[in-house]
Amino acid sequence: MIKNTFCILDGIGEKLERRLWEEGVLTWEDFRNSDRLFGFSHEKKSIFDERLQIDAMELGAGNAEYFDKRIKRREHWRLFDFFKDQAVCLDIETNGLPPGSGGYATVVGLYDGYDYKCFIKGENLNAANLNRELEKYKYIVTFYGAVFDVPFLLRTFDGLKLNIPHYDLCFASRKLMMKGGLKKLEVDLGIGREESVQGLGGYEAVKLWESARRGSHDAMDLLVKYNKEDTVNLLQLGTILYEKLKQSTGIEEYLSCGVA
Repeated sequence: MIKNTFCILDGIGEKLERRLWEEGVLTWEDFRNSDRLFGFSHEKKSIFDERLQIDAMELGAGNAEYFDKRIKRREHWRLFDFFKDQAVCLDIETNGLPPGSGGYATVVGLYDGYDYKCFIKGENLNAANLNRELEKYKYIVTFYGAVFDVPFLLRTFDGLKLNIPHYDLCFASRKLMMKGGLKKLEVDLGIGREESVQGLGGYEAVKLWESARRGSHDAMDLLVKYNKEDTVNLLQLGTILYEKLKQSTGIEEYLSCGVA
């Protein structure tokens, strides 16, 4: 999808982007290879050609940090297909308090499509360990993480680095006019959860942590299991929402018709 995207260029919105597709300009290469395009002066097209050439070079080099700054956050979903094999899903649990008022992360879960890794306060949860793990990836997937998880971690762990594109599924679902939080979307889209954590939410996660601090191994095991379900399910949900978002742009209509 990213190579079909023109709304990363200044002054081009989704309507103009779609008009380019209608004219058979489906990719960055199509744009640059077109001698003239209706509505673009020679000077403006030359500037855009140069910009897209740089974009193509950086994409080919897999420079995720470049696109973190280059593309507006609401369009980071368009990078999912390109970076999905180098993506990590992230979800955190906290003690229920905000940063600066005694709040801290209790569990941080990471899932790359193969392995789930869990970082627990008092055991292995620190900035060095998180950075060591996160630097392996080029794309991050969360649910409401742009507002909660990531800012929370950045405020509570000095030196934490998260300069990669961020696909927030909460805002992706809202863009699709889908209502509800993570658990409701899972139900609506047929994504299952382990029975032992069904019905649990953020409040219960705080209570489980409090019990774990008092020495309950069962509570700690259940908290980790809850976080794992939250984290692992993000990849399946992200894939479903990506396909729906892509379909909503209309690009597939033009690709299937071979208008170029």
